[in-house]
Amino acid sequence: RGHVAAFEAWGGLSPVVLCDNLKSAVLEREGEAVVDHKITRAPAYNIARYCLLDALACAFYALASPECTKLLGPVVRGTIVPNGARVPGTNFELDPVKAVFDIAAAIRWLDFNDYWYAAEAGHLSDNLGAILAVADYVSRNRAAGGRRVLTVHDVLTLKNSFVDLHLESGALLNVASSAVATHLLGGSRAEIISAISNAWMDGVGLKLYRQGHNTGSRKSWSEADSVSRGVRHALFAVNGEMGYPAVLSAPKWGFCDALLRGKPVVIGRPFDSFMVENILFKIPFPTQFHPQTASECAVKLHPLVKHRIVDVAKIHIRTHGRAMRTSDRTGPLRNPAQRDHSMQYIVAIALLHGRITSSDYEDETATDPRIDALRDKMIVIEDKSFTRAYNDPARRANPSAMRIEFRDGTSTPEIQIDYPLGHPRRRREGLPVVDRKFRRGVEMTFPPKRQRQIMDICSDAARVKSMPVDRFMDLLVK
Repeated sequence: RGHVAAFEAWGGLSPVVLCDNLKSAVLEREGEAVVDHKITRAPAYNIARYCLLDALACAFYALASPECTKLLGPVVRGTIVPNGARVPGTNFELDPVKAVFDIAAAIRWLDFNDYWYAAEAGHLSDNLGAILAVADYVSRNRAAGGRRVLTVHDVLTLKNSFVDLHLESGALLNVASSAVATHLLGGSRAEIISAISNAWMDGVGLKLYRQGHNTGSRKSWSEADSVSRGVRHALFAVNGEMGYPAVLSAPKWGFCDALLRGKPVVIGRPFDSFMVENILFKIPFPTQFHPQTASECAVKLHPLVKHRIVDVAKIHIRTHGRAMRTSDRTGPLRNPAQRDHSMQYIVAIALLHGRITSSDYEDETATDPRIDALRDKMIVIEDKSFTRAYNDPARRANPSAMRIEFRDGTSTPEIQIDYPLGHPRRRREGLPVVDRKFRRGVEMTFPPKRQRQIMDICSDAARVKSMPVDRFMDLLVK
C-alpha cells in the first residue's frame, strides 16, 4: 500500500483498484480528457512552447547521424503522398503513420529530449511526433478543401492535455497517441475509445534492447514505433474499425489480468497541465537523465583535473538508487546506445573534455584509452539520502556528488548538485539554454536566410502560437 500511495503521490499511472464491468472507466476518462478538457494556465503554454523548441532541436541534431537518417523517408522510395505530412529538417512528404515514426525517431534518437519520472518514466516529447505529423496532415487536407486549419496553439493545447494522461513508455505512448490522433482526425468520443482500446490490445513488448549489454539502437526508435502504431489505430477508428471496451477489464485475457496480475489500472491525478509545467529538460548534455547531475559535477571538476588525468587515483561518485540501477555500467560498451547510458563513460568524457556531445558516444571517440582507464578508477555508491530526495514528490531531486583523489594523496573538493539544469527549480537559468539549443539545431540544418525566418517566428511566443501548423511545418523543411 505504501508503494501504491507513493505512485499516486507522484501523479503517475499506477496498477491499483479501478475498472468496472465490461466498459472500462479508464477508457471513458481518457476519451473525455481528450475531447472535453480545457487548458487555461498560461505557464503551461509557455513551457509547452519550450518543449516544442527543445524537441525540434533534438530532431535537427539527430539528422547528422546516418544511423538515424537511414530509417527516415517513405518505406518505398519515391512514394509521393498528396497533402502528406512533412518531416522537419528534410524534404519528405509522407503518409501520417510514417511521418509520425520519422519525427518521433529523430526527436528521440540522441536521448537528448525532455524527460519525466514518476510512477512511470519516459520522454513526453516522444508524443510530439504524433501531434505534429497528424496536425500537419489534417491541416493540409483541410486547406485543400477550403476549411479551417489547425494552429501551433492547437498543438500546444493537445500536448498539455495529452501528456497528462500520464501514459509513457512504449505501450502507453501507443494508447495516448491513438487518443489524440483520433481527436485530430475528427473522430467522435466513441471512435477515440475504439482507437484507445485497440492500442491497449497491443500490450507491452520485451525491453531487452534497453538492458545491460543487450542495449542497442532500437531504444532510439522503439517509442517512434509505438506512437506510429497509435496513429494507425486512429486512422482505423475513424474509418469505422470496432473497439474492445473490455480490453482492460476482461477476466483472464484482458490487459489487467494478463499483464498486471489482476490489478486494474487507475489514473492517479486529475487531467490537467501538471506534467508539462514540471517537465525536465535535458540541457546541456545528451545523456540519460539520471547522470545529468554527475555530468555537471564532472564538468565543474574538469579545470582541476584536465592537466592531471594520469595522476588520478580514484573517482568517488555518490548518487541515488535509480541512477545505480539504470546507469551504473561497467565492462565493455560496444555501441553508442550502451555508452550514453553509462554514468562512468559519461563522467570520463566530461572530465577529459569539459563537455559532452552526441559524437562522444561514437566509436572514434570511444577508442581513446583514457576513457576506460578513468572508468576503472570510479567508485559509484548509493547515498540513501540522495535516494530519499529522488523519491520525494515534493522535491523530485536527482542528486549526485563527486570528488577526485590523486596519487599524491591530495583531492579536489567534493562537488554536489541536487537539481540538474533542466529541472523546474532552475527554470530561470535553464530556459535560455533551451533557446540556445534550438538556435544551434537550426544553424546546423538550414541556410542563413531560413535560419533568420525560423528564429524570428519561434522567438515570438504570440506569433508562433497563432501560426497555421502547415505553414509552420513548411518553414521547418528543406
